[in-house]
Amino acid sequence: MKFPRHAWPGAARRTKVLRALSAALTLQALISCATTDPYIPVDQLVEQEHFPQSADTLEDHRKTIYRSRDQVLYYLDKGMLTHYAGKYEDSSALLEDGEKAIEANFAVSISQEIGTVLLNDRTREYDGEDYEDIYLNAFNALNYYHRNNMDEALVEIRRMNNKLRDLSVKYGVLMTNMQKLALDNNTEIPPNPEAPVRFSDSALGRYLGMLFYRGAGLWDDARIDQRQLQVAMADAPAVYTNPAPPSVQDELAIPNGMARLNVIGFAGRSPVKTEEVIRIPLGYNWIKIALPVMTPRRSQVASIEVVMDSGERFSLELLEDLSAVVRATFVQKKNLIYTKSVIRASVKGVTAAAFSAAAESSSENAGLFSLLSLGTQVFAEASEQADLRVARYFPGKAYVGGINLDPGIYSFSVNYYGEGGRMLASRRHENMQIRVNALNLTEDICLK
Repeated sequence: MKFPRHAWPGAARRTKVLRALSAALTLQALISCATTDPYIPVDQLVEQEHFPQSADTLEDHRKTIYRSRDQVLYYLDKGMLTHYAGKYEDSSALLEDGEKAIEANFAVSISQEIGTVLLNDRTREYDGEDYEDIYLNAFNALNYYHRNNMDEALVEIRRMNNKLRDLSVKYGVLMTNMQKLALDNNTEIPPNPEAPVRFSDSALGRYLGMLFYRGAGLWDDARIDQRQLQVAMADAPAVYTNPAPPSVQDELAIPNGMARLNVIGFAGRSPVKTEEVIRIPLGYNWIKIALPVMTPRRSQVASIEVVMDSGERFSLELLEDLSAVVRATFVQKKNLIYTKSVIRASVKGVTAAAFSAAAESSSENAGLFSLLSLGTQVFAEASEQADLRVARYFPGKAYVGGINLDPGIYSFSVNYYGEGGRMLASRRHENMQIRVNALNLTEDICLK
């Protein structure tokens, strides 16, 4: 039996709801089908280690890859690619713009966190991950070193250390505000099983500080950072599962008349984010929350060796697993994201339940309220998506080593090996002048 359109009061409203629901479902289907990765042309060049071309290609695809609210990512991604390309002045400008944008966006997030809690994080300006904010200073310090500006290199290391020191209190105000909002909404936050990892100092930051202070003739400061490097690794055993490289002890014991060559090798790439969906009981229903998870990208590099043309050779040893630091520093922010997601999903769930209850108690507009309840549930399910934005071109691991040499001009190769000793890549460094009482540091990269 068919009923006339006027048999259900509010038919016009029903039509509008149906159209809105249809549009929402269509949009969600289009979003789900849009799986093309805009980074592919850049990543292909990075895989081949064509860094100048990769930076140019990223610039060409800037509008496709980055939205207006993703500018921090643009600064960091291009800043790292130009660093690898040896364009150190350009890299400094980009990383410094990224740092300023991170600071500005985080300040906004503190003032607007409560007001925007019901919005998906992807709708907000990206304010960077803590590890991005920390390591941009390390690479900018290297930029300044390559530009023969040791004073500014040391400024960057101090900024890095200060950020690490303040990391434990960074999210205190935000978490307090979230807990208050949860109480105001009568939302109980289930405990997050992922506990924070102790991490407040970087072995890489201390290593660079030690070398830069030594190069500037500030031996007391160099000894302090040498000691703090050991303390940092001992204080965070979950991050530093590797021992301190033995060569660290040799860095401040260079024989008279000898010069020292130091090599830093960066291997692999930092983690990317994937989505983890969790369902939590709320009354008689379940709510969906979607959380970002840092997922490592496995490096093919198993060992690195420096081979001098003179026949001498030495291995680079693992100093810092940047991927472990990424996971450790992300936990505190993930706890904030978890709390926000539960509150947001709870509010959506309560709204859907309210429409459902109204449908049961209303004989006049039962169909309309049922549609609103269904539409709210569909929207809640479709809109709850994790923010997977992350910088893509930081390295995954840092290896270090050094050798004492007579002063002079040297050429050498940095060889990268995979499992079983298979050579993955070899980089030539020609005619490097190794000087007494100076920092003779070279940097090498293999992102495989």
